[in-house]
Amino acid sequence: MVYLLFNPLANSGNGEKTKNEAKATLEEKLGTIEEKNVIGLDVSEFFDTLKEDDKVVLLGGDGTLMNFANQVKDRKLPCLFYLYRAGTGNDFLNDVAKPEENLIELNKYMENLPTVYVNDKEYRYLNGIGYGLDGAACEIADEQRAKGKSKINYTSISINLLLFKFKCPSADVTVDGVTKHYKKVWLASGMNGRYYGGGMLIAPKQDRLGDKLTSVVFHDSGRLHTLMVFPKIFKGEHVKYTKMVDIREGHDITVEFSRPCALQIDGETILNVKKYRIIKK
Repeated sequence: MVYLLFNPLANSGNGEKTKNEAKATLEEKLGTIEEKNVIGLDVSEFFDTLKEDDKVVLLGGDGTLMNFANQVKDRKLPCLFYLYRAGTGNDFLNDVAKPEENLIELNKYMENLPTVYVNDKEYRYLNGIGYGLDGAACEIADEQRAKGKSKINYTSISINLLLFKFKCPSADVTVDGVTKHYKKVWLASGMNGRYYGGGMLIAPKQDRLGDKLTSVVFHDSGRLHTLMVFPKIFKGEHVKYTKMVDIREGHDITVEFSRPCALQIDGETILNVKKYRIIKK
């Protein structure tokens, strides 16, 4: 049996339409499909019904994957799982697939996901954590979306924050027991993949199938200089600016800011965060 998991509220309430379009395409490739609405779905119970020769297709993007990862956690996938491209940011697909590929097997990417501990809770994630400027941008985007705005320009929001509103905290960043102090931090990211933020190549050398994470810290630079370098993230060229971009690899990363800031995990915003820790074994 082939199952299609979808959220009718996704894509600004157009999830049903997206599902119908995807189903028509998928049935040509995989055969007859049974639909499963993820709202109210007990994933553990659903897993117990799956057989080894079944197939499950998730319809969505980064948010769908993060929600799925946190429902599954460390449970082994009982059959083949796929992601069908239907998201907006698609940082996961930017990392692992060619632009023309719409259907990607997920199983190997769901193993050994990092765990992030924040505000007394723990989460699994696939791509990355943005803390500071990018977290603040996600916070504003959420506010705009709540007011009914459908087209959100994250780049415009980030530039406005960078030039006028964002006040840099200081931070202590510890990677595998070695702590560095930064007086002025624009962002402090913890990456499992190479991309986040809808196409930013923040950690060009990160291997999501490896056993390490990448810490990326933008620090101790003025607003105008930061504005000049910041757009280079989209091509991974920011790594050349070693005086203001510090990159370290490790299994265990802790970031503690001098004041609470917004944080985003695969695009999901968490407010009032002063510290996070991520571990990948």
